[in-house]
Amino acid sequence: MSSYIKKILVTILLLGVVAMAVFSWFIYQTIFSPNTAFNNEEAHVYISTNANFSEVLQDLAPLLEDISAFETVARKKEYHNNIKPGHFIIKKGMNNNDIVNTIRSKNIPVLVKYNNQERLENLAGHLSKQLDADSLSFLQAMRDSVFLKKSGFTPQTALGMYIPNSYEVYWNTSPEAFRDKMLTEYNRFWNIDRNNKANAVGLSRDQVMALASIVQKETAKVEERPRVAGVYINRINKGMPLQADPTVIYAKKLAENDFNQVIKRVLYRDLEIDSKYNTYKFTGVPPGPIFMPDISAIDGVLNYEKHDYFYFVADVTNFGYHKFAKTLSQHNQNKKAYVRWVNENGVNR
Repeated sequence: MSSYIKKILVTILLLGVVAMAVFSWFIYQTIFSPNTAFNNEEAHVYISTNANFSEVLQDLAPLLEDISAFETVARKKEYHNNIKPGHFIIKKGMNNNDIVNTIRSKNIPVLVKYNNQERLENLAGHLSKQLDADSLSFLQAMRDSVFLKKSGFTPQTALGMYIPNSYEVYWNTSPEAFRDKMLTEYNRFWNIDRNNKANAVGLSRDQVMALASIVQKETAKVEERPRVAGVYINRINKGMPLQADPTVIYAKKLAENDFNQVIKRVLYRDLEIDSKYNTYKFTGVPPGPIFMPDISAIDGVLNYEKHDYFYFVADVTNFGYHKFAKTLSQHNQNKKAYVRWVNENGVNR
């Protein structure tokens, strides 16, 4: 073999080695080099249940230095054919291999919070802002007649199943699965102690929830709730109507199908609204909660203060609190001060 041919072979060999080295370097860079573009320690990625690969790439593009390199690795690892929905956390400095592995298998739960919702519609809208499903899907799951019947609820009492709290769930949890989990939480909340107290008061779970919603609407002061609850328990035991203004407001909104209106003052004509929620017109507890009561309001009913009060009105000398009365004449005196303050401050509606 001539020296010339040897030189050619050596050159070809060297070029091959260089090409292999360049190719290996490229593969290494593509797979194992850091590929994040954010400055925080981590970034949160939310992939919807029916997302396709293009949508995933679109969501990831602002977070990555080289989206094309990520796409290459994702396709090599067959991720584009097996997309997983959920909430994922990408750490700063992750490489493409780590990123693909993360969004393929490390779905992280989120903390869902809710309270103070007036209706199932409001709750569904609130949940849709925290989880993957839309508000209509949540509302349909909550109103499902088969579920309600099986669980012992009605459309009127269903809101009471959702105990205000923080719950850890997967972001892509279906509305039905979320609803079922909340039923489990509801039954856990109603432990032996709370059930015994409800029985002692003479109210069902649904009635406790309905009464608690009135108590919370009447007073924002947690420490005052057992006393307000005591007033209503006294009235129930005497066969007196509850005469709770918040129930009239709810009845008016329901009758007019307008829950966006703001009502600051109940008028005498409102007391004639023909609705089971109008506790001036009908005795007993309303058919369901007029609001989502906090745990403090629920426990305020179950641990109501035992006293001889039958009336209360807002205390204009100590805002947020109320003046309580044992007799109607005493209550009327307290009420005069309140009405005078309302008129002086122009609260007409």
